[in-house]
Amino acid sequence: MARRTFSIGGVHPADSKISRDCRIEALPLPPTVYISVAQHIGAPAVPVVAPGDKVKVGQVIAEPGGFMSAYIHSSVSGTVKSIGPRKDLAGNLQTYVEIAVEGDEWLETIDRTDTVVTTIPEDPKAIIEKIKLGGVVGLGGATFPTHVKLSPPPGKKCEMLIINGCECEPYLTSDFRTLLEKGEQVIIGTAIIKRSLGVGKATIAIEDNKPEAIAHIESLLEKFKAESDSYSGIEVMSLMKKYPEGGEKQLIDAVMRRQVKSGGLPIDVGAVVQNVATALAVYDAVQKNKPLIDNSVTVTGECFPRQANLLVRVGTPLNFIIDHLGGMPADTAKVISGGPMMGKAIANLEASTLKGTGALLFLTGEQTRRKPESNCIRCGKCADACPMGLEPYLLNRLYKAGDTDALEENAVQDCIQCGCCLYSCPAYIPLLDNISLARGQVMGIMKARAAAARAAAEAQKSNK
Repeated sequence: MARRTFSIGGVHPADSKISRDCRIEALPLPPTVYISVAQHIGAPAVPVVAPGDKVKVGQVIAEPGGFMSAYIHSSVSGTVKSIGPRKDLAGNLQTYVEIAVEGDEWLETIDRTDTVVTTIPEDPKAIIEKIKLGGVVGLGGATFPTHVKLSPPPGKKCEMLIINGCECEPYLTSDFRTLLEKGEQVIIGTAIIKRSLGVGKATIAIEDNKPEAIAHIESLLEKFKAESDSYSGIEVMSLMKKYPEGGEKQLIDAVMRRQVKSGGLPIDVGAVVQNVATALAVYDAVQKNKPLIDNSVTVTGECFPRQANLLVRVGTPLNFIIDHLGGMPADTAKVISGGPMMGKAIANLEASTLKGTGALLFLTGEQTRRKPESNCIRCGKCADACPMGLEPYLLNRLYKAGDTDALEENAVQDCIQCGCCLYSCPAYIPLLDNISLARGQVMGIMKARAAAARAAAEAQKSNK
């Protein structure tokens, strides 16, 4: 059994991987899709189509709105009906492109054959440009534009690429199924990313509760290495199951035995981390000219009538997915986008999927009922569980006191909102809720301070 894992904190929730045996199946096309232009970290994309335009699958419908932005493509063929505000999963208004589906006509430049293309392009810049044009973003949750992540700033050099196949959240199984069903493409995508970074080593990290995936990827790697030197330096690492091992900083700790300092980035310790699904999206963009127009979504929950891993076109209404699988169970109390630890409750089931939508989790009232909060007993379990080495009980107290200076001094901004503190608290104190609010306040203050400093520096330059 693997013993390697991250060194600070963590918890062991039940796996609940009840959809692990469900192969990925393509969801039928809905009558209409609603594609958000704000489905990545950074500035929203700018629409380049207008109502009445005819579009094909893979056609650009919005261009990046800034450096930290990504292309958006049509996931269907049909007619653009409208461009305007619509409520997202949280009930907030965002700009969406509404497209009425008419057939399924793809751009001719997209290779739709099942042929697996194993030859890795030589030019790193050309690879990154294809990834950019494909609108690829991180599919591990953050939706960071991948072309930006693969272009480290001057003075920073990647020493190891880590492909995150941990899928440590309970219930989620789409990455596991991707490893089993698209393992060749994931390995090729890994080699492509490795080439783009100019790095010699890559590790595909998988938790040891997925032995089938570990064995399958190891077997494929052996075959690939025998056929081409492009796959040398890629290894599989089995990690002990522990949540949140899939967090970037925790995974770097587990694989490289290096810790990212407060306020630092993975590249500061020589690491670049990409998700399994992102590696697949990179393969599609570079080898098949297929932009990111669909993704695998786990639909699960003990109360849900049919477990599934679905290949879903971006912009598909959630209600369409639910109806396809038998409808909303009567005893559903909450639907979560993502897993039970870090996922977000969905306030609007008329919203549509995004590039980063990885799961729909259905929970009953019993599963979501909070136990009565009692007084802190100073047991320290929350501090022991925190994978960032924070003191949640202290941050909670400082939040209630409104002491933002002390919150910043105690690094509330480093909280990754993993929920380990809440999970481990015997007093059922809403630590995650309060610390998340505190983190938001402090991050706002820090951003305002940085903006003021930049403005002052610009003013000083103009006065010279």
